[in-house]
Amino acid sequence: MRAMRAARIGVTAVIPAELGLVVCLAAGVRPPGWALAAAEVLVLGVVLLEAWMLRGLYCAARARGAARGQAGREAVRAVVPVQVRRLLRHELHALAALGRWIVRRRHGVRPGDLAAAYTGPQTAMMYGMLFVSVVETVALAFLIPWPVVHRVVLVLDVYGILIVLALHAACVTRPHVVRPDGSLLIRYGALFDLAVPPDAVASVRVERRYPEGRLVTLSEDGVLDLIVGSQTTVTLELNRPLPFTRPLGAAAEARTVRFHADDPRALVTALRRQPATS
Repeated sequence: MRAMRAARIGVTAVIPAELGLVVCLAAGVRPPGWALAAAEVLVLGVVLLEAWMLRGLYCAARARGAARGQAGREAVRAVVPVQVRRLLRHELHALAALGRWIVRRRHGVRPGDLAAAYTGPQTAMMYGMLFVSVVETVALAFLIPWPVVHRVVLVLDVYGILIVLALHAACVTRPHVVRPDGSLLIRYGALFDLAVPPDAVASVRVERRYPEGRLVTLSEDGVLDLIVGSQTTVTLELNRPLPFTRPLGAAAEARTVRFHADDPRALVTALRRQPATS
């Protein structure tokens, strides 16, 4: 019970800290290098604790006669909240996106699809944060006189730089996608996906707005803002509410979606043209 309580306390700290850092990075606000590193160390500690608990629950379920797959699922549901599973999934997908970025491959883009980038407003900010992080890492290498502390800080700073790169790589390799059948996939890295079928589109237009709020903001009247660099450039009106999943796993519905595309006219033109040719 004490281990379970400790895991829950750790999870309570991990979820807002990790999501807050992701939102800051997406908004172009650079947290201190130690904050990035501390968040990742906290995540790692919680993962190790919950892995130990998972093993115990898995063995107990197997002892009761459960099959391997069933025992594993029961253990995961009992120990790991959906919010933590989604954060870990995001980090794994973001790190995998680094390799995809290096070989210039995009996720979920097939022949005939229109891939619409949305990283323009945040690219300069991301590279600026990376530059400052590198300068900070080099400066600390000269300022810290204790070898052990120096090595620990170096590893944490490098991992913090890697996470910033991974977040940006996930956004580059996971663009918005307009399919030949007129369907639309709206994304933000590995954090957000919304599939819009062609028969749900009432209208779409280019409209530059500068809304206030977090990365994913939903108003009471069902207007969803997916904000990149403090702006949106496309407004999509729906003829029925569409369900979507928030970054931490909560379910919601949107009647209007406002999001950013670097070339909004190309996306709007493609989306308007496709239903007429299908």
